[in-house]
Amino acid sequence: MNTLELKGNKEPDEQKSSVEISGSQAVLDAMISEGVDTIFGYPGGAIMPIYDALYDYNDRLKHILVRHEQGAIHAAQGYARSSGKTGVVFATSGPGATNLVTGLADAMIDSNPIVCITGQVFASLLGTDAFQETDVVNITTPVTKWNYQVTDASEIPEAIAKAFHIASTGRPGPVLIDITKNAQLQLFEYSGYQKCNHIRSYRPEPEIRTEYLEKAAQIINEAKKPFVLFGQGVILGKAEEEFKKFIEKANIPSAATVMGLSALPSDHKLHVGMLGMHGNYAPNVMTNECDVLIAVGMRFDDRVTGRLDKYAKQAKVIHLDIDPAEIDKNVKTTVPVWGNCKKTLPLLTELVKEADHSDWLNKFRELEKEEIKEVIQDELNPKGDIMTMGEVIKTLNELTNGDAIITTDVGQHQMVACRYAKFNNSKSSVTSGGLGTMGFGLPAAIGAWYGAPEKTVVAIIGDGGFQMTLQELGTIMQFGAKVKILILNNEFLGMVRQWQQLFHDKRYSFVNITSPDFVALAKAYYIDGQKISERKDLKSALETMINHDGAYLLEVMVGKENNVFPMVTQGSSVSEIRLK
Repeated sequence: MNTLELKGNKEPDEQKSSVEISGSQAVLDAMISEGVDTIFGYPGGAIMPIYDALYDYNDRLKHILVRHEQGAIHAAQGYARSSGKTGVVFATSGPGATNLVTGLADAMIDSNPIVCITGQVFASLLGTDAFQETDVVNITTPVTKWNYQVTDASEIPEAIAKAFHIASTGRPGPVLIDITKNAQLQLFEYSGYQKCNHIRSYRPEPEIRTEYLEKAAQIINEAKKPFVLFGQGVILGKAEEEFKKFIEKANIPSAATVMGLSALPSDHKLHVGMLGMHGNYAPNVMTNECDVLIAVGMRFDDRVTGRLDKYAKQAKVIHLDIDPAEIDKNVKTTVPVWGNCKKTLPLLTELVKEADHSDWLNKFRELEKEEIKEVIQDELNPKGDIMTMGEVIKTLNELTNGDAIITTDVGQHQMVACRYAKFNNSKSSVTSGGLGTMGFGLPAAIGAWYGAPEKTVVAIIGDGGFQMTLQELGTIMQFGAKVKILILNNEFLGMVRQWQQLFHDKRYSFVNITSPDFVALAKAYYIDGQKISERKDLKSALETMINHDGAYLLEVMVGKENNVFPMVTQGSSVSEIRLK
């Protein structure tokens, strides 16, 4: 268990009159005090007292009963990503808690603010291998930002206050509070809930160093070929406008990581595409051509860098990040700029000079034309009879005008959606980036809809990933989330098949996947849908899906052996990206 002091959150002169309440009531009062409106969860024996208390809070807290605890935490991730708030999960002990582990790992690597409350056996039974007892604290330590086990009700308010503070500040992440059943039942003197805004042993934001900002500005002002890489840190820092002002003043071409998509509108004049293994040709190639590389709120993941010993060796590197651990972790920086980019970007913008890098930007556009000719034209406007994933996304763009929230699962459809979906608004792209969790797309879409119910939410999913969490159709059926489910069915585990084709002599080993009748399955959950396999039906089917008042499932049959290009193959430099 990560240790943070649970003492001294209140000043001596702030004592309030107390009332006697149960630990379970304290949990729910904490949720209301933190502004929680939606909880995703699944009851069980060890968390039953909290659910019993929840019966009296139905008018103040919305609880969404998922069909599997993994669905709960992915939904909470989707909620956090679309709303900018902290997602909340309730689960019971034993298998209920262990079912959260994949989602915790996903939230940890993708910096999603989540608070999980798990029930635990009575404190007197801890360590006895009691029914549904697992050591959830030690199990989840590597995949949480902080976790803590409560065995006495009096600790609950302060523990939860710290949980929300830690989850949502600095570099966000998941926090788990494990509460024994006796603590849930125990009555104690409650003096009211007090939010946490300081923990002595926790510093969420590093000190901003003026000398580094000045040095960074000097390098940028002297650059002839500067290039900005931006990640989710821009979104998490709510720094979209600050980021836009920075790149516009210095006129710097900018490319997004997968997690950074939607931080900058897709059609912005300085947006030159997506980085990474299946990213755009120009930003990958030009990474090894620029003279200054400016990374904002991204972590130089291996999918972005390719071979590190051949990555941007010619460039001076400026890295803006809130997490000092990311500085120099993978790519050696010339100048580190620690701090929240909401604060550091305006300071840097003041110091940089207006510049004209039109000739440099045009080099990106020339390479973009090459990618359009070799890859994009055939993907978005195929000449054959078989539909492509790209043309489905292109048609979806035409109907949503880039205003929809797009969630994806993981695989070929994910990379195609990230490459071609248009985003006008921040917090519109919800995908599993670092962990690459199949089964993420559907529950994340449910959560994203609750986080932004005024938006159209489209879950783009492959036929493989959909079958990992399709039980969450029951959650949609019961609670009415108006999620649009778009299954791109190529009858393969497509990304694995692509690798087997390219690197294993087309020895297709267990990648042919048989699927049920998805439309009939949806109808069993009282969700309307249809299946199409011809291009002439595509636009009208998508229109029906978008305009339907409620959830809808559309299955589109696409090419079985189409590959996603460009591609930076494993062990290659980003400048060795393949167009075919």
